[in-house]
Amino acid sequence: MAASPASPTATAAAPGRRSAPPAAGAGALLGVGFVLMSLNTRVAFGQIGPLAPVAGFSPATVSLLGLLPPLCMGAFAPLAAVVRRRLGEERGLWWASLVLVAGAVLRMLSMPGLFAGTVVVSAATAVVNVLIPVLVRKRFPRERVGAMMGLYALSMGAGSALVAAMVVPVAQAAGSWQPAIGLAIVPAVLAAAGLTPQLRHRPARPAPVAAGTERAGRPHVARTGLAWSLTAFFGVQTLAFYTTLAWLPSILVQAGLDRGAAGTGQALLICGVAAGGFAAPILAAKRTDQRPHILATILVCAAGFTGLLLAPTGTAMLWVIVLGIGLGAGQALPGVLYAHRGSDHDHVTALSTMAQTGGFLLAATGPVLASALHSATGAWTAPLAALTATLLICTATSMRAGHDPSDHLHVW
Repeated sequence: MAASPASPTATAAAPGRRSAPPAAGAGALLGVGFVLMSLNTRVAFGQIGPLAPVAGFSPATVSLLGLLPPLCMGAFAPLAAVVRRRLGEERGLWWASLVLVAGAVLRMLSMPGLFAGTVVVSAATAVVNVLIPVLVRKRFPRERVGAMMGLYALSMGAGSALVAAMVVPVAQAAGSWQPAIGLAIVPAVLAAAGLTPQLRHRPARPAPVAAGTERAGRPHVARTGLAWSLTAFFGVQTLAFYTTLAWLPSILVQAGLDRGAAGTGQALLICGVAAGGFAAPILAAKRTDQRPHILATILVCAAGFTGLLLAPTGTAMLWVIVLGIGLGAGQALPGVLYAHRGSDHDHVTALSTMAQTGGFLLAATGPVLASALHSATGAWTAPLAALTATLLICTATSMRAGHDPSDHLHVW
C-alpha cells in the first residue's frame, strides 16, 4: 500500500503536483490512518436499522434518524473547503475524527443526544467525504488512486457491517440501546489515533483561494458542465442508494418473501455494495475515459431494479446482489472522477464539494418520495419504475463527468 507523502520539512508542490516520495515507514503510517478512517466513516449510520426493533424506536424516530445523515452531509459539505484552507487535508481529517468521537459519545447519552450526535457525526462525515479524494490525489501515486478509492469504499462498508452486526447482541446483553450505540466510539477513536502521525505532515500551502473560485482563468465550478454532470451522477446514484437501504426489506416482503429472507436480502445488498465499491474505482482509474464505467454502473443499477420489479420471487436475491454491485459502484466511482477531472487540488475540492452538497440533499428526498408513491399506489411498482427511469434519464447528464474534452486541463 505504497503512498507518497512529503517529509515534514518539505515544501508544498505547486497546485496539482504531488509531494516528494516518502520513506517506506511514512507511507505505511499513511496507509494505516487511511484505512482506519475509512472503516469509521459510515459506522454510525448503519446502527439504527437493526437496533430499532430491539430498542423500540418509533417509526418517526427511525425515519428522522435516517433522514438526518444525507441532509446534514449535503448541508455541511461546503465546510470542508474552509477546513482544508485553514488546516490542510491531514489536519482536517484528524480534527474531523475528533468530532466523530464527540458525536459518537453524544449519541449514546440520551434520546435527544442521539439526534444531536447524529447531526455532529454527519457534519464530520461531510468533511471526510470531501477531503478523502483530495488526500488520495495528493498523497498517493496516480496508479494507486483507483485502488485507494476502492479500499476506501470496501473499508467503509466493512466497518458499517461489522458494527451493525454487533448492535443487537450488545443491546440485548446490556438491556439498553445506549451501549450498542456506543460501539461507534471505538472506530472513531481508532481513526483519530491512526491519523495522529499525519500531524507531522506540514507542507507549505499556497495563498488561500476559496473553493470554486477562479484560478488561472478557470471559471467557478458552478458555471461548468463538468461540475453539474458530476452532481447529477452522484446525486441520482446516492438517491437510489439511500432509497434502497430504507425500503428494500419492505419491497422484498411485499414481493412474497418472509421477514427473515428480507433481512438476508439486506445483507446480500451490502455484500454487493462492498464488491461494486471495491471493483469500480480500480477498473475506472486505469483509464483516462470513464464514460464506459459510468454507463455500466447506471445499467447494472437499472437491471437490478428491473429484476426486482419483473422477475419471479425465486430470483429476487440474485437481483438484490446485482443491484448492490451497481449501487456500490455508484458510490465509489465519483471519488475517481473528482481526482481525474480536477486540474489541481483546489479544483478537486471544489468539484467534490459541489457534487456532494447537491447530491446528498437530493438523496434525502428519495426515501420520502418512494414512501409517498407507495402510499398512493399501494405497491412498490411505481417507486421501482421511477428509480429505473431516473437512472436511465441521468445517463445523458452524467457522461461529461467521465472524460476531459481538453487534455491540457488534466494535470497530474
